[in-house]
Amino acid sequence: MPNPKQRHSKTRTRERRAHDFLTPAHVQSCTNCGAPVLRHRVCPECGYYRGKIAIEMKAKA
Repeated sequence: MPNPKQRHSKTRTRERRAHDFLTPAHVQSCTNCGAPVLRHRVCPECGYYRGKIAIEMKAKA
């Protein structure tokens, strides 16, 4: 197994790791109720997807 001959500097290591960050989730607002929803998913608040009802939601007590 090859081993590095010289130690990499902190700058070189950090420049390489600059692209290893997490991207934020793409959150949009529901067209029906305005709640925040992840893209391409049914709204957990009202059950609508692309302007149509996808799942029946039970009434909140």
